[in-house]
Amino acid sequence: MNFLIWLKANNSIPSILQNLWDEKLKNENVMIILCGSAMSYIEKEILGEKNPLYGRATGILKMKEMGFYDAIQFLPNYSPQDKITAYAVLGGIPHYLKQFDDKLTSGENIQRNILSRGSVLYSEVEFLMRQELRETAVYNAIIEAVAMGNTKMNDIHQKTKIEKNKLSVYLKNLIELGILVREFPVTDSVKVQSNISRGLYKVTDNFFRFWYAFVFPNQSELEAGDAEGIWHYVVRPELDRYTSYLFEEVCRQYLRKQNRKNALPFRFTQIGRWWDKTGELDIMATDLRRTNFLIGECKYKNSAFDISDLNKTLGKFTPKDKDSRIYYWLFSKSGFTDQVKRVAEELGINLVTVEQLIE
Repeated sequence: MNFLIWLKANNSIPSILQNLWDEKLKNENVMIILCGSAMSYIEKEILGEKNPLYGRATGILKMKEMGFYDAIQFLPNYSPQDKITAYAVLGGIPHYLKQFDDKLTSGENIQRNILSRGSVLYSEVEFLMRQELRETAVYNAIIEAVAMGNTKMNDIHQKTKIEKNKLSVYLKNLIELGILVREFPVTDSVKVQSNISRGLYKVTDNFFRFWYAFVFPNQSELEAGDAEGIWHYVVRPELDRYTSYLFEEVCRQYLRKQNRKNALPFRFTQIGRWWDKTGELDIMATDLRRTNFLIGECKYKNSAFDISDLNKTLGKFTPKDKDSRIYYWLFSKSGFTDQVKRVAEELGINLVTVEQLIE
């Protein structure tokens, strides 16, 4: 049952359940499952220390969104590229994926089911934010800033003009809710990660990221009914660039699948992005002792991965230990030039197209 809907009808329900459980049901062969979507409310108001059901939960399961390979099962008729675009826009929430019709193009679905006033997804984020938070205007400004590419604490501060002390509290709340996450280079130690000024903030949910990047800043025109104009002149020109960031995550999920099958040169224990003052890598995976490194580069562009792209990738990272091994995996939306294929074969570099990603 959706416990939150039930609770709104009668706020004495937790006390009733407490008495029922303590006096009759705790020794019976009975399992009670309570579910709801407002995580902070459940944790603080239902399971919190001063509430009737405190200490009575035998298990708490936070449902996470589906990964790419499960999500695309909702859209079997889409091409590999359209599947990647749809995942970049909707993420892995079944309710969102069910709104798309794979007999329509991704553009038609975005225009009809996200940008059109009155559609299910048009107001979804606003509804969820009001459930979870009070100062929604402040939080909206912060999430929009991050969704638009302001990922460092100072950049978010400059964009929102919120005092840094207050901003750190707001960011902490958004992380606790699972809306934002702080990302670090794979090679950073736990000590380095404890520094509040380190790391980059990103929106965890793909649909939230899309909504704050394209719907929230254009609400006045969308409210006036210009979904078609916003699609053609705002969303469509930026959609490939937007998708390119999420393409990296799809490639990481592909490598996780290979890792679980022991299909890689070593079994990695950590995967993510890597960056320092000299450059960055879309993917880095390493083992527990950091003696093996898998380096990945993801190109989501309309031209083939060429030799200049390859040369840049090969020169980006040098391990501290001379005996470390590096393995390269390259991913490309538009394939690879013949020259790259020849060099990759000579050097043992793995090449993966979007068709191979889906397979």
